[in-house]
Parts: sequence; structure tokens; C-alpha cells
Amino acid sequence: MAHSPDRTAAAVWAAWAAGDRLAALTPDLRPADLAEGYAAQQRLGDLAGARYGWKIAATSAAGQAHIGVDRPLPGPLFARFRREPGAVLSAAALHMRVVEAEFALVLGRDLGPDPTPEQVVDAVSALHLAVEIPDSRFTGFARVGGPTLLADAACAGFFVLGPEVPRAALHDLDRRPTRIEVNGVEAGTGGGAAVLGGPLLALARLATVLHGFGAGLRAGEVVTTGTTTPPPVVGPGDEVRADFGELGEVRLSFGP
Repeated sequence: MAHSPDRTAAAVWAAWAAGDRLAALTPDLRPADLAEGYAAQQRLGDLAGARYGWKIAATSAAGQAHIGVDRPLPGPLFARFRREPGAVLSAAALHMRVVEAEFALVLGRDLGPDPTPEQVVDAVSALHLAVEIPDSRFTGFARVGGPTLLADAACAGFFVLGPEVPRAALHDLDRRPTRIEVNGVEAGTGGGAAVLGGPLLALARLATVLHGFGAGLRAGEVVTTGTTTPPPVVGPGDEVRADFGELGEVRLSFGP
């Protein structure tokens, strides 16, 4: 039986909407390759609603090894899962229960494949601090493979877009230190270079990856470029502070 991206998306969305977890997709629903996984991801958008941007999963060698892929994976940012700084989220609804300090870029113009560094900088109209709370609909997300992870929105979950910061910081994001505190205790440190060598490099890679799927980056979209620290585990009652040094911070917490 030919793979049906509509049926795959329906299965993933049913689990997402109900807060359930899937052990795996049945053979008739499982995408055979990344192209089929991306097609299912696109159908997922018909069920989840408006998409305002992209996330990039697996932006480090360690992250790729953890989920068994050899490249970064694009995932949609759905409007219904966007939250504001200071938000209180339910940890009970989460499976992965980790948080990621990230740099998010807003595009002022479209960005095509294989862009030059100058084209990348020119395409970015704003820089924000952010925290992603990734999640998966699969209990064994590290073992289901790249095509299924693409169908699962590349482990997209909640996303907090933090404050806009001076655009001049774009030029040295790869050298910007970051850290995450959980309940006032340091839980992870890193920096912009952790994401494929730097957030602008990650953005360029995403533009090329999407082009391979017949898609592209468009003006007005938000792109969050990947975790800058090893993502710490969180749970009910935890308070999180993502510290971006002199650029500022993003805070959120989890209900009891």
C-alpha cells in the first residue's frame, strides 16, 4: 500500500490532541524516507492550524546521534503552541520534559537555498531570545528514525519567543554564551556555536534543506535555530531562566 501522508498526519495529530503517546507508526503509516516524512508534516499543518515559522532539530553532532539522524530536521512552529515569556506550562502534558535556550531570527525577506553569509544577514530583520520546549508523540522518539520524526513535526512542542535584542548582535552570535537555570541552579551552559557552528549558519542550512523538499523560507517567518546548551530535564513546579548574558533572559515555569 502506498504511503498516505494524510493518514500518517491524522495518527500523529490524534495522539497530540489527546496527549497520548505512540510506540511507533504501523507499517502502512510509516514514511519510508524523508520526503514522505515531510509530506506528512505538511498535512499535519492542515490539522494543527496556522504555522508562523520553523524550528531546527538535531543541530549538533550529539543531538543527531541521540535520535539516529545524520542531518538537521525542520519542524513547524504552530501558532496554537506559542507562549509568552513568563508563561506557566503544564509539565504533565509533556513527554520529553526538557527546555532549550535558543536564538530566534525573524525574516524580513525570502531566503533561497545555498545563501551567502551576506544574503543570510540581509534576510534577517530581527533577533530574539527564545526558549523551546520540544516534545514528541512517540515514547521511543530516539529510535523511530528521521522520516517519522519529520512526520512528528521534528519534535515541535511549546515555544516561547522572548524579547527582541539589538540586531547588531547577529555578527557574533556564534561567540555569545548562554546558560539555563532551573530553580536558580545552573543546569546547562553553552553558546551560539553549538548550533551548526552558529545560528546564521543554521539558518542557511535550513534554507537549503527546505529547498530540497520543494519549500522555502519566507518573509515574516520566525526561525528558532536550535538548542545552545545540553537541554536540562524539567518537571512540575520548576522555574526556568534562560540567560543570554548581556542580551537578556527568558523566564517560564511549570505548574505543580
